[in-house]
Amino acid sequence: MPDTRSTPLLRLDKLSVAFDGKPVVNELSLEVRRGETLALVGESGSGKSVSALGAMNLLPDNAQVIGSRWLGDTDLSSLKKRDWQALRGGRVGFIFQEPMTSLNPLHTVAKQIGETLRLHQGLSGRAARDRTRKLLEQVKLPRPDELLDAWPHQLSGGQRQRVMIAMAIANDPELLIADEPTTALDVTVQREILALLAELRDRHGMGMLFITHDLNLVRRHADRVCVLYGGHEQETGPVDEVFTTPSSSYTRMLLDAEPTGRPAAVSSSQVLLEAKGVSVSFQRPKRLFAKRPPPFVAVQPIDLQLARGETLGIVGESGSGKTTLAMALLRLVESRGEIELAGERLDRLTGNALRQRRRRIQVVFQDPYGSLSPRMPVSDIISEGLRFHYPELKEEEVTAKVRAAIAEVGLPQDCAARYPHEFSGGQRQRIAVARALILEPELVVLDEPTSALDRTVQKQLVQLLRELQARRGLSYLFISHDLAVVRAMAHRVLVLKDGQLVEEGESQALLSNPVSAYTKELVKAAGFLPEE
Repeated sequence: MPDTRSTPLLRLDKLSVAFDGKPVVNELSLEVRRGETLALVGESGSGKSVSALGAMNLLPDNAQVIGSRWLGDTDLSSLKKRDWQALRGGRVGFIFQEPMTSLNPLHTVAKQIGETLRLHQGLSGRAARDRTRKLLEQVKLPRPDELLDAWPHQLSGGQRQRVMIAMAIANDPELLIADEPTTALDVTVQREILALLAELRDRHGMGMLFITHDLNLVRRHADRVCVLYGGHEQETGPVDEVFTTPSSSYTRMLLDAEPTGRPAAVSSSQVLLEAKGVSVSFQRPKRLFAKRPPPFVAVQPIDLQLARGETLGIVGESGSGKTTLAMALLRLVESRGEIELAGERLDRLTGNALRQRRRRIQVVFQDPYGSLSPRMPVSDIISEGLRFHYPELKEEEVTAKVRAAIAEVGLPQDCAARYPHEFSGGQRQRIAVARALILEPELVVLDEPTSALDRTVQKQLVQLLRELQARRGLSYLFISHDLAVVRAMAHRVLVLKDGQLVEEGESQALLSNPVSAYTKELVKAAGFLPEE
């Protein structure tokens, strides 16, 4: 059998991309061979995604793309609109970073995957539905029959990402472009999905362009790596060679950027947040002429405590109930059980009394772009909660507090009049932190705050959060699937699976010596324990 890895599948020669004449990518040359994975790495804004989108003619009209582009024997620069429509989704599959913006909110899972099967294979009706079910099983989605008729907003971030992967591989593409395909996934599912993609790659001789900021994934799953910085190629070569003896100082900086250190010791034993028997259930939809199915139990009864100045990490697979538990503690979803904040029963409060207590609890969400209004300048975004809870404040007092919050999170003062789209992902997340801090909360819920950020920015944000905690005595409820970040942030950890508490304990002890089989799998997948 011939070695297909020696055959170039995708070839880019001196690819350059500019927007309105401003260069973004400068003379990038690379090859993706059949049967191999080439990782394209670099910080946010380095040109990774733009390079792939430019190669596939997916950039807006104000983009200028020059250079040679080939897919096998096909000259991509010569294709007409109809040729591109046949090629994209057929010979080339795409997995995009943000599945919620890539999936149509008005169509079910079955309809969205079925559409690509109809366009490229002519499948419809029962044949398309059966093929879609098999694809959902392939990407390890639980309850595939139930999820066929689910809408995107009913799925967790990880489940939506797996739907995107199922859609991308539906037509057995020659080339798969995976743009941060595992950003929203926990470590065990990351491993399963990347193992699946590797299996498909090897079975079909598929080439994969793997765009990511996670160097641990590159180390374990890529054959070669190309490092970008500021639109310029820094170095390209086999992963082991580049990671062991990098020739670029920028590559060495990336390799040293994993969050390190430990949180400061908790100085207080006073309990700030306590939950007893908190559980969450959701009613399932009732079909016509059928009995209503039993409720879906998202969170089984859980007890937890969080001291002042402490960080409690919550980890587990996508759909395990991490965010649902946090939203229940915030009284943002209906739940059963007792919830106390500083000795006061939150679960008994309603209306204005509950709204007033929410000044003491703030949230930083996973996607800083989606959680910041694109129509509001930074000053209004940060001050919105302040104006709501303290309407008596004068304008100059509000302005002073906004300036102080901006300074505290390390942003320049001139950012106040700018809009979210003008900032990088890390800067947007700092804006979200400033918005939370301006109300001087006692508890901050951090829901995957670093998952969309590259490693260098993750390290900076972790350091900022630890400094703020030490300075203000903040308590954090820290939800994450990245165990390296959890280890650097959390004093204690809760492990959830299918809505149940599997294991809890002191962070360093639990991650170095897990007891349950499930936690061991999580820790192994993160590379903290050797594979057996």
